Amino acid sequence: MVMIPTTTSPQSVPAADCSHTRRGAEDSRALALALVITATFTVAEAVGGWLANSLALLADAGHMLADVGSLALALFAARLAQQPASATRTYGFLRLEIFAAAINGTLLVGIAAAILWRAAMRAAHPEPVAAGLMLAVAIAGLLANLVTLRVLHAGHTHSLNVRGAYLHVLGDLLGSIGAVGAGIVIALTGWMPADAIVSALIAVLVAVSALRLLRDSVDVLLEATPRHISLADVAEELGSIPGVSEVHDLHVWTVTSGMVAMTGHAVVPAAERSPVVLEEAAERMRRLGIEHVTIQLEPARCE
Repeated sequence: MVMIPTTTSPQSVPAADCSHTRRGAEDSRALALALVITATFTVAEAVGGWLANSLALLADAGHMLADVGSLALALFAARLAQQPASATRTYGFLRLEIFAAAINGTLLVGIAAAILWRAAMRAAHPEPVAAGLMLAVAIAGLLANLVTLRVLHAGHTHSLNVRGAYLHVLGDLLGSIGAVGAGIVIALTGWMPADAIVSALIAVLVAVSALRLLRDSVDVLLEATPRHISLADVAEELGSIPGVSEVHDLHVWTVTSGMVAMTGHAVVPAAERSPVVLEEAAERMRRLGIEHVTIQLEPARCE
């Protein structure tokens, strides 16, 4: 079995590892700042929701309380994932980020269900809401969530763990927008059901994001082929390399966010072509977004 290097130059391999470590450190700092902001405002929104008797604010505060735990979990996973690999854990703790994302997705689904239930109860039995206080707290929450979302924005595209935290905060932002809208409607018209309706809409949006996060997390845990990579394209690229007569037993999966791995067998009848085949295969896989590649070269088809 021959390991294809991530680049043609051995010196560049440590650079790739350092890049992953540096990105993990940046994610940890962003998650820590987001945790402080969210924890601080959760208390303020809970008190404001209780004083204003607003289900929308209390629902959003409950969501933010879950966010505090979720952000803490994401931060713990991100920091632990930076620990070096060992002989017993050759990938270190990288997969913990995926577990954290899956747990966050599950929590979000539960939160959405709870908000929907409370919204149904409030719609059936509307209660008076202090619209002015509700509006003031909702606007403050909106600003806090915008800041937190900005802090996490850079990391949510490459890390499922950060993406889970990002979706929690995005749900909070939508909740704050909804609460502002409900506060305006109640202040102008006195129509109390607006509070429950906004809460239900928030719950639906949160549930949709949570289910997508869960789907992506489960795909990684099941080592499914990444959505942005076609296994047929991988086979075609490898099979079209001069000297390769057949490709089989291909597997492409995600180790953790941003780390895609691939293994496969390639039949190369002419042994002298092996070095050229390996170099070309490495380059073609890089173009497809796969850096960690292992290929077993065979002189003839193994039955």
